[in-house]
Amino acid sequence: MKYKALFISDIHLGTKFSQAEKLLEFLRDYESEKLYLVGDIIDGWSIKRKFKWSQSNSDVIQKILRKARKGTEVIYITGNHDEFLRPFIPILMGERLTITNSHIHTTQDGKRYYVTHGDFFDSITMTKKWVTYLGDVGYDMLLHLNKYINKLRKILGIGKYWSLSKYVKDNVKKSVSFITGFEDILATHAQKEGFDGIICGHIHKAENKMIDGIHYLNCGDWVENCTAVAEGEDGVWEIIQLQPNQH
Repeated sequence: MKYKALFISDIHLGTKFSQAEKLLEFLRDYESEKLYLVGDIIDGWSIKRKFKWSQSNSDVIQKILRKARKGTEVIYITGNHDEFLRPFIPILMGERLTITNSHIHTTQDGKRYYVTHGDFFDSITMTKKWVTYLGDVGYDMLLHLNKYINKLRKILGIGKYWSLSKYVKDNVKKSVSFITGFEDILATHAQKEGFDGIICGHIHKAENKMIDGIHYLNCGDWVENCTAVAEGEDGVWEIIQLQPNQH
C-alpha cells in the first residue's frame, strides 16, 4: 500500500524484544513518499549493557537505506535511547536521509505537525536519568515475565496472548497519569508554537486523537504493539497495526 507519509518509532534494535522481523514485513508491504523514524530506533542503552544484534536488525537498516536510495525521503528523529547520535546532529546522508532532533511535517492541506520523539518533554528522562534507566530494566523484566505467563496460560488452555507489561502501563494509576500528563504537555507545546498537531513516540502507546484543538499522534512501538502512524494520499490519518510475534 502507498501512503503520503509513514511514522514509526521505538523499534529498539539491539534488544531481544525488538520486533525487527515484523517491521521488515511492514516495510515490504507499505510504501510512502516520506518515512519518519521517530526515535529509539537503535537502543544504545541496551547495547551498552549487553550487545545483542541479530541479522534481522541489520536487514531493517539495509531496508531503510534501500528505500532512501530508491526515492523515499527518510527523516530520522533521535530519541533518548539513540541519543549517542545527538552530538553529531544535523547529519545529512545523501539527499534523502537526514538525522535530526525534530522536524516540521507539512500535510497536503498545509497543516503543520511538530515531529519529536518526546523525551525532551519527559521531566523524568531529562532530570533523573537513573530513574529512567531503572524503569528501562524493569520494563525488560516485565517483557521476560510475559513469556512465562503465556506458557502457563497455554498449559491451562487459555490460548490468547496476554501482556503483563501492557496491562501495567494501561491500568496502574501512576502509569496512566504519566501518559495523560505527557500527552497534555506535548499538545500544549504544539498549541503555543502555532502547530496544528504533534507526532511523537517514547511512551509505547499508539494514539490518534484531539487534545484541546491539537491533533495528537503517537507512533506506538515495535516491541509489543507493532504500530505506525500513516498519512494517506487522501490526507486521512490512521494507525496501522500488525500482529506482533510472540517471543
